[in-house]
Amino acid sequence: MKTHYLSIGKAFPLQIVLVLPFLIQIFGAVSLVGYLSFKNGQRAVNDLAEQLIDRTSDVVNEHLKSYLSIPQTLNQINADTIRRGILDVRDRKTLGKYFWDQMQVYDLTYIGIGLATGEGMGAARYDGKTITIDDWTAKLPNNTTNYATDNQGNRTQVNNHYTWDNFNQVWYTQPIAAGKPIWTKIYAANFPIGPYIAASASRPIYDSQNRLLGMIASDIHLLKLSDFLRNLNISQSGRVFLLERDGTLIASSGTEKPFVLVNQEIRRVRAIDSSDAIIQNVAKHLQSFNGFTSIIQDTDFQIELQGKRHFVHVLPWRDKYGLDWLVVVSVPENAFMAQINANTNTTIALCLGALVLASVMGVFTSHWIVRPILRLNWASKAMASGNLAQTVESSGIQELNTLSNSFNQMARQLHESFTALEKSKEELEYRVEERTTELKNALGELQRTQFQVIQSEKMSSLGQLVAGVAHEINNPVNFIHGNLVHVQEYTQDLLAFVQLYQQYNPNPSAEIQTAAEDMELEFLQEDLPKMLSSMKVGTERIRQIVLSLRNFSRIDEAEFKSVDIHEGIDSTLMILQHRLKAKPEQPEIEVIKDYGIIPLVECYAGKLNQVFMNILVNAIDALEENNAKRTYQEIEDNPNRIKIRTSVVNLTWLEVAIADNGVGISQEFQQRIFDPFFTTKPVGKGTGMGMSISYQIITEKHGGKLECFSTPGKGTEFIIQIPLRLKAHGVV
Repeated sequence: MKTHYLSIGKAFPLQIVLVLPFLIQIFGAVSLVGYLSFKNGQRAVNDLAEQLIDRTSDVVNEHLKSYLSIPQTLNQINADTIRRGILDVRDRKTLGKYFWDQMQVYDLTYIGIGLATGEGMGAARYDGKTITIDDWTAKLPNNTTNYATDNQGNRTQVNNHYTWDNFNQVWYTQPIAAGKPIWTKIYAANFPIGPYIAASASRPIYDSQNRLLGMIASDIHLLKLSDFLRNLNISQSGRVFLLERDGTLIASSGTEKPFVLVNQEIRRVRAIDSSDAIIQNVAKHLQSFNGFTSIIQDTDFQIELQGKRHFVHVLPWRDKYGLDWLVVVSVPENAFMAQINANTNTTIALCLGALVLASVMGVFTSHWIVRPILRLNWASKAMASGNLAQTVESSGIQELNTLSNSFNQMARQLHESFTALEKSKEELEYRVEERTTELKNALGELQRTQFQVIQSEKMSSLGQLVAGVAHEINNPVNFIHGNLVHVQEYTQDLLAFVQLYQQYNPNPSAEIQTAAEDMELEFLQEDLPKMLSSMKVGTERIRQIVLSLRNFSRIDEAEFKSVDIHEGIDSTLMILQHRLKAKPEQPEIEVIKDYGIIPLVECYAGKLNQVFMNILVNAIDALEENNAKRTYQEIEDNPNRIKIRTSVVNLTWLEVAIADNGVGISQEFQQRIFDPFFTTKPVGKGTGMGMSISYQIITEKHGGKLECFSTPGKGTEFIIQIPLRLKAHGVV
């Protein structure tokens, strides 16, 4: 029986036994790779489409959130300004320039006000570029005049006249009826300058007595939204469009406008009637979901358009002021399939080539490989069992002979490796120790960074506290200051009445004469107006201090914006006024301002005020330290001074120089002045982080330079240089 099995075994050569399974495995691998390549291609299409749609939806969502919040925020600011009496709606020329200035800052189409009297004023960018001013009266028709303006917002010439009635416009009537800020219904008008279709953010406005003055509005032309959608570039045949809940088209990434002109009348386009085939078919499919109003959550689906599959994502978009839109993103499958199909075909071709090549090579090499491999296998097993003294005989195949020699060499080197391993252990211990030192240094750096973060948080908290205190003081002080004018008028009327009474009744009764003498009537008549004038001066001083505190903290403003640098410096000086003015124990510190003509600077205003504060406090400390070493006569001969100079360098850089005539800084300390934790002040008076943080704010936050120049005994000068436009220098 045993002999029978052996004879059967001799009938099948080992070469066939090796090659046949090899061929089966290669064929199975090629088939599996081809199948998986096809499935992965399909999955990749879905994943890419989903990623592109999600990314596009997120971009549109974020743009709508940020862009559509601007009109409502601006309306609130303007309404508060009018209610507090800061902006007089009767001063039409100032009101027009005020709106013109805001149009320079914000990318809006229209900012205006309609009064309950039927009058109004606004600034517009009807052509998307040029800002004009509209001024209308209550007398119809042709009551509105459109003016061209110069680069200062002054009216230069009349462009045209047209009729405008507040009480027949949805942007006026709807917010008045609602009694709150809202987005009005999208409205359209065919002005002499061209078609105008816009979404209007409107808000009722009131005076300080809570009486309705009218309505203020900010418009966004729908074509601005279309321009943004076209710049997304999702694909040539892809579409992104916005719909109202009734299916009316708001904006799209296609070339079609969301309105048409019929007999000089603007008519909005419904999505299902769009001339764009993609928008039309997607809208018809959406309408099948029981209408557009039934879509209350994100919806994904696929449709066939002209024999091509499209991936569609619908996002309901709402805000708290009444907007309820649908954001629709449609991406065609063929935008991804071309490259994926090419890659799949290439993969299959390579797999078939590998199958043929591997089969031929397997047949010719299997016979030569069997015996030497078996010998290597036996030797490897012996080595694995712990017997490292193994050698393999050479074979007649050059490659396998090289492999045998390599195996023999490996066995020798393995023994040597165990010896080298011990040495490597010692080297590893040394590296661990070296790494530990590096970690200690990194820990020190981390501690410095933590201190900077804590310092920044303290400054932020201080700014919030300052802004809060300023806000709480501002309201009662404004109330007192505003009523003092009326008190002064009432007092003057009463005193005039008393004088008139005395003129026509010079001899009053004895009881009245006694009361007048007891109250010192003559002194009261003379002193009371002076007292009221002093109170008015005092409240005005408090208002200036509150304004300086708010300007310094800037807690209610954007962190990055265009600001007046001089305003920040003056606010900082106002906060430090208690240290600058004369005291019994020290003389006054004179501040010399040499301000140049500086445009608005793009910067982190709060951070920059912190730098001014740190430098000015150091200058005051240096002057106080210098006073302690000088006599009264020396102080009179050379009084304490801080000089602040501002200028523009090379038309693109702002330079602020702050110099004092204090004790100065030695050359050795100048090199370390911006190092963390370095200070020359006594323990408990300084942390050594003020100038380090200032240096970081100027160089890292603003991409500028902060330099220190000092002569011991003569004074110190800090020079700050930052770009006027951070975006132009790639800092933001």
